Amino acid sequence: MPYLGGEETVRELRRALSNPNVQSDQLRYRNTILKVIRAMSQGVDMSGLFSEMVKACATVDVVQKKLVYVFLCSYAALNPELSLLVINTLRKDCQDPNPMVRSLALRNMTNLRLPSLVEYVEQPLAAGLRDRAACVRRVAVLGWAKLHNLQASSEIDAAVVNELYSLLRDPDPVVMVNCLRALEEILKDEGGVAINKPITHHLLNRLKECDIWGQCQVLRVLQRYRPQSEDELFDILSLLDASLVSPHPPIMAATLSLFLSLCSGQPAVSLAALERVRGPLLAACGSGSREMRFTALCHIQLLLRSIPGLMGAHYKRFFCGYAEPAYIKQRKMQVLVELVNDENVAMLLDELKGYCTDVNAETAQAAITAIAVVQTMRDLVWVCPQCSDTVCFALEGCEETLQDSQGRQALLWLLGVYGERVSSAPYTLEVFIDGVRSEASLGVKMELLTATMRLFLCRPAETQDMLGRLLHYCIEEETDMCVRDQALLYYRLLHCGIEETRKVLQGRRSDPSLGVLIGRPAEPVSQWARSFNTLEPLRQGSIETESVSRGSPEHTMFDPKPNADLSNTLDCSLLSFSFVMKIEQELFSWLSSIDVDIMRCSLHYVSCHRNSYCH
Repeated sequence: MPYLGGEETVRELRRALSNPNVQSDQLRYRNTILKVIRAMSQGVDMSGLFSEMVKACATVDVVQKKLVYVFLCSYAALNPELSLLVINTLRKDCQDPNPMVRSLALRNMTNLRLPSLVEYVEQPLAAGLRDRAACVRRVAVLGWAKLHNLQASSEIDAAVVNELYSLLRDPDPVVMVNCLRALEEILKDEGGVAINKPITHHLLNRLKECDIWGQCQVLRVLQRYRPQSEDELFDILSLLDASLVSPHPPIMAATLSLFLSLCSGQPAVSLAALERVRGPLLAACGSGSREMRFTALCHIQLLLRSIPGLMGAHYKRFFCGYAEPAYIKQRKMQVLVELVNDENVAMLLDELKGYCTDVNAETAQAAITAIAVVQTMRDLVWVCPQCSDTVCFALEGCEETLQDSQGRQALLWLLGVYGERVSSAPYTLEVFIDGVRSEASLGVKMELLTATMRLFLCRPAETQDMLGRLLHYCIEEETDMCVRDQALLYYRLLHCGIEETRKVLQGRRSDPSLGVLIGRPAEPVSQWARSFNTLEPLRQGSIETESVSRGSPEHTMFDPKPNADLSNTLDCSLLSFSFVMKIEQELFSWLSSIDVDIMRCSLHYVSCHRNSYCH
């Protein structure tokens, strides 16, 4: 929206631009044009000065030309008819002896982005491809890509495409890279630029002549090439060897991505390449750029999926700095968890304990989750039931040290399943029940209901009173519908008898199909190679959610796939949630009047689906 006083400013500048005295003084004229650009950048609508600025572009002053071209490109779409007046000046400048003027004219001729001017632009662009100055050829090559965007539905000019292919051997490396970019854009519907053996080896031999982003572009395009023999493959890898350990992270990442693409059938070579990039990745983790550090950490997590011990000797490089942002600290803690072994476990636990008091609540919670002692105990007895006696002995008194809701959920699950072996189980549950009004976590309340019901079945005398108080609160006072409905379900279940309640609640305590896991098995590189050097590792970190389950390993959580469309996933979840809630209401309406077998099926349905969608 234009500023107040904009109309008066436009009138004053129009008088100045039309004043012959100002036009005769080159410095005053340029300063007036500069005022126009400054007012335009401040939000004042200067489109009314278009005709005066068109006249101002007829000058030999290069600085003035640049200023005028900035204005014309900004307002050309609002004045397509008046823009025709600029074409003659631009075409004349395309023949100027000064290559800077020629390149400037070509660039701004294509930046006007008006379909009506295409016929006037094609001839200067064709001449620009054969210009003796490299700066003009650079602009002309990209100009054809802009022209194609203006007329994407028009037929591709084969002569122009052949000319661009020939310029891939231009002595100027920037022209070569610009040709790749232009051909990729023009031939997008045909799969991009055609990469054959001569072009591949030519690009590789000239790779070091390009700048950083030029090398990245070349390496990205070469991923489509497949060597015709193993000898050719290793010749290409030899040419790429120096780039693999480049001090510039973008080049290193693009080279490794090409390595993994070429060596998809050579897993040993791929693993050797991962070993070689350890140094550059660690250097990137110490970069002054926060974004670079975060990106390096995300990609290190990818590599650890195939070589878990890749960074084991350098775990101290992932200790968090005090001034680092929270998202980097949390990512470093995820990497530290991956690097734990028998030698460094004590030091890493001490380090993580220090992060538990971080001023950022999310960072502190992430540190607590990384340690997760009680949750580990819960998972341990699930996969290794012979450890249950040791775990039950360790549970005595640990409720005083729990600070997060997931830890409390895990403790409640253990007390509910193994409560007959823990002497203090009723007293621990009573503390939770007395404080249920102040409990903010929905998952803790629901797990407390289940744990108290299970403990009542094995120790009824000690638990009957507290179970009654808990059910009364959850049914009469609790405002959350999920907690209230679960309490009603358990209340009606008790009316069916203790034996029937026992059949429903006392399920298995472990999964005999699982074994004790010693570390995480290494994944094949091919499972994640395509996502390396893309935004996918960063996106995976943003949609990963910690398990917010009820603390029960029996239940399976909904886990969005990394490649799924997140918006579609959320829409489906909302639809499923509303559907489940309707079904639950129907189930609860007639639950007390049906036989035990149907009620058992209803309870299983409600618990599984509520766990998947409510939490």
